Amino acid sequence: MTRTPLSQYALRRQSEVAKQLGVTQASISKAIRMQRSIFVLVAEDGTISAVEERPFPSRERAAGKEYEKQPL
Repeated sequence: MTRTPLSQYALRRQSEVAKQLGVTQASISKAIRMQRSIFVLVAEDGTISAVEERPFPSRERAAGKEYEKQPL
């Protein structure tokens, strides 16, 4: 299985990659523009998936909004 940064994997073919991952081209573009740490995993059979690396615990949501602490 190979691991490639989304920005590199989707270079000049965002629409195609979006279809393979089941998302829109706009979401690929925004993820790259926001410099999210997303990697595309290519399996031996050619199927792809994507994972995002984030610090834990993270104070920000994936969309960039801060969590509000909820009372216990």
